[in-house]
This record gives sequence, structure tokens and C-alpha cells, in this order.
Amino acid sequence: MSFRFKTFISLMTVVLVLAGCGGGAGSANMPYEPDTPAPDPHVGRFVSDHGEMSFNGDGVSVEIDFDEELSALAGLPSGKQECKYTFLSGNLPPVGSVDVRYDVAHELRISTESISVVIPLGLASDDGSTASVGTNVVTSERIPFLFDIDGKNMTILFEKTN
Repeated sequence: MSFRFKTFISLMTVVLVLAGCGGGAGSANMPYEPDTPAPDPHVGRFVSDHGEMSFNGDGVSVEIDFDEELSALAGLPSGKQECKYTFLSGNLPPVGSVDVRYDVAHELRISTESISVVIPLGLASDDGSTASVGTNVVTSERIPFLFDIDGKNMTILFEKTN
């Protein structure tokens, strides 16, 4: 093979590799978006063994009242707090978590005036070895917080009361 041909092949290989590596650089890693209408925001009182959350239906405001144990797990103050909330996608490199509708959420951000925390969402198996996350884990009737306690998954389930 001639030197020119080897140079041409080497140059084309470099161009193709660079084009392949940069092909998705301009596109965002976006969360799953169902082709159904977004569900209405949560409204009403959701209760668990460790506290409650009351939603007024505006999709932004929530009043929380967590006991000491849940407060410690979540990193929020205990007792009644007026907060803002947003359902999130979970980490989507390179942008991180983005706002999503609750029926596809992996996380919940709760913000007080002084602190903002992100709580994973999911349903732990009975033995705590696995958890279900993602589509339809959060519904209009339930919001399951998912925590890792000593290597085991644990769900604190908030259920809507009437």
C-alpha cells in the first residue's frame, strides 16, 4: 500500500470515530414522556406511618408533617412545614434531573424556605432486595418514598385518604 492510501485510510478512520463520538453531543438525554394526557396534580391528604402530606392541587405547594424518623431519612425538619414540590426524572446525564409528570417520576424534590432535598421514589420488595421504580409507581392515590437502610430497600408509602 502506498503512503498516501495509508494516510487517507487513517484520516478517514479518525474522522469516522470523531463523528461517531460526537453524534449525540448536541442532543439532550430526555425522560420518557407518555403519549397520554398528563395526570392532574395531587390534591388532598396523603398519610403514612411516619407523617402526612397535604396537597392543594396547584402542582406546586404541599404541607408536610413528618415524624423524627422520616425527617432524618429525608433530611427535612420534623413537624409541619409549608413546602414546594417537584417530581423529577432521576439523573439524566449531562443535564441531571429534570421536571416530569408524577406518573413517570423517579424522584421528588421537596423545598422549604431554607433547604431543598431530593427523595427517591419506588416500591421495595418484601425482603428489601429489589425495588420497582419509574412508570406508574407514583399514582394519584399513592406516593412511595424509597430509602436504602443498611443495604436494604425500604418504602414509606403515602396513601390518599378521603
